[in-house]
Amino acid sequence: MPPSIARRMAAAAPPPIVAAQGWLRDAPPPAHLPLIDVSQAAPVDPPPEPLRRAIAQAALDDPQMHLYGPVLGRADLREAVAARWSGAYRGALRAEHVAITAGCNQAFCAAIATLADEGDEVILVSPWYFNHKMWLDMTGIRAVPLPAGDDLLPDPDRAAGLVGPRTRAIVLVSPNNPGGVEYPPALLAAFRDLARARGIALILDETYRDFHSVAGPPHDLFADPDWQDVLIHLYSFSKAYRLTGHRVGAVVAGPARIAEIEKFLDTVTICPNQLGQFAALWGMRHLDDWLARERDEILARRQAVEAALPRLDGWRLRGCGAYFAFVAHPFEMKSETLARRLVHEAGLLLLPGSMFAAAGDTAGAAGLRIAFANVDTAGIRALADRLAAFRP
Repeated sequence: MPPSIARRMAAAAPPPIVAAQGWLRDAPPPAHLPLIDVSQAAPVDPPPEPLRRAIAQAALDDPQMHLYGPVLGRADLREAVAARWSGAYRGALRAEHVAITAGCNQAFCAAIATLADEGDEVILVSPWYFNHKMWLDMTGIRAVPLPAGDDLLPDPDRAAGLVGPRTRAIVLVSPNNPGGVEYPPALLAAFRDLARARGIALILDETYRDFHSVAGPPHDLFADPDWQDVLIHLYSFSKAYRLTGHRVGAVVAGPARIAEIEKFLDTVTICPNQLGQFAALWGMRHLDDWLARERDEILARRQAVEAALPRLDGWRLRGCGAYFAFVAHPFEMKSETLARRLVHEAGLLLLPGSMFAAAGDTAGAAGLRIAFANVDTAGIRALADRLAAFRP
């Protein structure tokens, strides 16, 4: 008899992207309609050529690229993050506030590992980023759903009613995945104040910060002189510099928490990917103008979505920004049923809201997430045309 599977692992949902890719095998798209894949936000293009050349040269010339490095990441990258964040957010950060991680998902896992034990609770806004929920399920931490409003913004007063004796954190993602919405600075500050008053952490995941529609700081949380008592900040270099395969992210927190995070990272990865760290630092030093053009292109695609989708009969755009749009559909069917049918009837691969929603969150489950960052404006118009032509 084979060894058993751990109960918590078995109970966690399967990876949604993997599941959706399986639909292409089960019921392929029509031959006359090229697939429009808006299921995943990860960049599909490689890093810009100058960065690729720099990575290749570093791999050839620097032996350290192939050895273990510091558990918390390269000192020069940690210093660069602290300096960039200090300027971007008008705060005062130091390298000791920064840990470099194997992607932003690991940053989240590491932060949670320092905060919560089995049986503790973490508040997630529903619809939520599915990997956050999966990690809590795997570790025996209860995810307490905070249903977002019709505009996909969470309500701090409603959150206050969910805080209990075992609550350890509130998690926010802005710009949001899956909803795309950007949380206003006053809303983020209200959640910070709530977390501080209740003695819990505010985890803010800003993976898509570089594609925020507002120039300047998206909030002033780091301007608070006591920010490290309540705030844990997560970031990903993957989206900014197309480094998804290199797995490099960051967590920013108080030094005492970073010391605990170091234990987690030493056990799980020993150190972040050396070439990925080199690439992130090279990007920060050389690619600001390139990244500004990338942001402009993403904002243009956002405008195309905002122009096209609201014109569809019965469809409603609930949120849009950065890489994502979240739409409510007009049909009397579950969102997963619709998503599967859209593959083989319309040549569209997107994710149903049920993959992001808590049980009982009918508004979240009824939606569809469209990851439009990898589709140009012509592709967005084609997507809208196919949705308009679909008949149940």
